[in-house]
Formats: sequence, structure tokens, C-alpha cells
Amino acid sequence: MHTISFSEKTQADLLLNGKIDAFFDHFNIGTLLHRCGVRKRHGAGVRPVMQAIFALPFIGKNFYRGIVLNEALLFGKDAAYDLLKTTRANWRRLILNLCVRIHRVIETLTSDPLRAVLILDDTTYDRSRSKHVELLSRVYDHTTKRFLKGFRMLTLGWSDGNSYLPVDFILLSASDPKKRLHDADKTLDRRCCAYQRRQEAVLKATEHLEAIIRRAREAGIEAAHLVMDSWFTMPATVAKLSGLINVIGMLKNSPKIHYRFQEMNMDLAAIHRKIRKRPGKAQIIGTAMVTVPDKVQAKIIFVRNRHQKGWLALLSTDTKLSNEEIIRTYGKRWDIEVFFKMAKQHLKLTKEIQCRDFEALIAHTSIVFARYMFIAWQVRMQTDERTFGDLFYACCNELADISFIEALHRFLILGLDRFRALKNYCEYTAQALIDEIMGAAISETALSCGFLAIANANPES
Repeated sequence: MHTISFSEKTQADLLLNGKIDAFFDHFNIGTLLHRCGVRKRHGAGVRPVMQAIFALPFIGKNFYRGIVLNEALLFGKDAAYDLLKTTRANWRRLILNLCVRIHRVIETLTSDPLRAVLILDDTTYDRSRSKHVELLSRVYDHTTKRFLKGFRMLTLGWSDGNSYLPVDFILLSASDPKKRLHDADKTLDRRCCAYQRRQEAVLKATEHLEAIIRRAREAGIEAAHLVMDSWFTMPATVAKLSGLINVIGMLKNSPKIHYRFQEMNMDLAAIHRKIRKRPGKAQIIGTAMVTVPDKVQAKIIFVRNRHQKGWLALLSTDTKLSNEEIIRTYGKRWDIEVFFKMAKQHLKLTKEIQCRDFEALIAHTSIVFARYMFIAWQVRMQTDERTFGDLFYACCNELADISFIEALHRFLILGLDRFRALKNYCEYTAQALIDEIMGAAISETALSCGFLAIANANPES
């Protein structure tokens, strides 16, 4: 039994390593690493080190047991730490370029590219057991309703409703110096990526929104709408981002947030009282056309809350969309919540390493993003029938032929039933007529399929 278990484990490891090798080869990740400044300085090459760290959660090991104590590796732990702590590596460019390459593959499998969305949200990066991590701060966790030590991870993702790809992220510390528990303690060249990452970490999240979306659009990641939660869907933010992309977001019901409605500034509750409501228990209560700063027109949809008494409000700057389409589009925001849960629980976002350097946190987070893109690519390739190429289209043609024959047969049976309703009717003649027609149809279909197979086998003919 032990021999069989060991053999199965070995085969699983070989299969996993083969899939990771194919992923690195297919998207030329070694070349991307070199272009993004992740280069070999001494010792082992960059790709073997990167690949060993990349595979850790898939083999069930953390950084200490999989890298530091692993004597089977061809490099030491110093090579792995050097890769994570390098100050000139542009990890943002690596993740963005890798996302663009995978996006090109998945985009060809998306029937309606206009339905793709960009999703913006943030989550807590918990380092509660740390004391001397650079830029460590006190952040508020809206899930547990308490403060903890760590960071906020502002994340931008792309989704077509089936696959989610993380595009970019910013690891945010507290903008207030009093809330920072540990400041940056390294003297760095101001031109390097590590210094620039530290500078952007102490800014407010709203100051990054326009830049992070612009980087994604300029890289070639297109989407029709940007979907946000109520923490970001503020009137000033919506007005600023509407010049780049149409915004769809949940609204926060607060008496301090106002919109221009019927030539007056009103909060959501006042607008809800003014609108004409649908009778009965309709899911969509009503709509209102409002104006946000910079005279940007938007549509607010009031929806009945299924979980508790009251209502929810959605805002869309794309006023031409139907109410149902706006609600359906906003539903894709759940993909980023799945990503956060997957990254933390299964891809070991906050528990795999305990480095204190800020650039090591950026590097490791980038590797976690690459792991999720690897999973998304594998799932899409194995579940989408269109990835089977010619086999998929051949099956479609065969199904179309079968449906034609079945439809013809049903039509003739219906005609036979009508004949039977008549008095002057010959069963033998009618049945022979149906058999003759069906035989001719099947022969013609088979002949066409034969000619098609010969043409595919001999293109020159």
C-alpha cells in the first residue's frame, strides 16, 4: 500500500510540474521576468527559483519547508530571498503583462466582449503577529468590525462572467503617520521601483483609482464597465472615473451624500420618497435620473432587499442600459470576493512567508496573483468546449445534422397523423413515402459529411 501511495504521489507531482512548466512556457514567463527587471545576479537562474516558489501551495508546503529546508532544490534559500527582496524588479509590469497575455486567450472564448467588466475593491492584508514590518499600520476590517495590524490591498480585476483575472494591486499603509506602527527604514534610490511603491503606499486609496484604471486600459485590457462597491461609489469618485469608463456601483445610504435630482440636492432616502414606485412586490422598486459633480448624468435603480426589510440602490453612468442589465452586470462583482477568499485561504497570501521588507511583500503578492491566473487559465482550458478547436466545431456540425434529421422526421410523422385522420388512407403507401424521404435525407447528409472529411484531410483538393 505504501508503494502504491508513493507512486500516486509521484505521478501527481509530475503532472503538477508538467502543468506549471507548460504555463511558464506558453506565456514566456522567463522572458517577462527578465524584461521586468527580475534578473539573475549570481547563482541559480531566475525561472527555477520563481517556479519553486510558485508551486508551494499546490504541493502543500510553506516557504520555510518548501524552500529553506528543501535539500532537493538546486539552489539555496539565499537565492529565493534575493528574488523577493530585489529593489529594481517591476512586479506590477510582470503581473500586468501576464494578465494581458492570458486575457488575449480568454477574450477569444468570450462570445460578447462588451459584457466584460473591470472590478475594483480592497481587502485587508493581515499581519497581526508582526511588529517590525515596513509601513505596518492599523487598518479597520469591515468584516470583523475591528482594527488589526496589516495593510489594505487595493485590487483591480477583469471578469467576463466566467473567468476572473487579477490585473493590478496596491498595498496600502495608513496615510496618517499616527496610524503607522513602523515607517520605511531603508535608504533607496528614488528611481527604483521599491522606492516608488513605498511612496504610493502612504497615499489614500481614492488617489490611485484613476491611475490604476488608466494603466489597465493602456495595456489593452478592455471592458465596458467598471464595477465597484459602496465604499468607492461616491459622487466625486464617479464623476472622476466616468471620463475613463462607465461606472456601475452600489450606493451607500447616508444623509451626508447628495445627488442632484429634480433641480435639488437630495440624499438617497429623499430620492426614494420622491420617485414613482412600481406596484406590488416588484424586485425593481423604481428608477431616478440624477446628476453627480461635473454635470455627469447617472441612473439610480432602487432594488428590493431580499435579506432584510428595506431597499438597495445601484448607480450607473451608462444610462442606456436596461435596469435588468445593470443588475446583472453588478452581479459580476462577486468574482473579486471569490478571488480574495481563494488568495487568502488556499494560495497563502498572508501566511506563506514572514518577510519584513516591503518589496518582499509586493513580490510575494505578485506571485500569488500569478498563481490565481494559472488556476483561471487551467479551469477555462478544461471546461470551455471552444478550447477543443476543430473537435468542437465538428461536434456542432454533427449536432446540427442530427437536429435537421430529427426535425424532418417529426414533420413527416405529423403529416402521417393527419393522413390517418382521413377516410381514404393507405398505411403501406404513406409509410413507404416516409421511409423513402428519410433515406434520401440521411444519404445526402452522410455524403456531405464524407466530402467534408475528405476536404479536411486533403486541403489541396
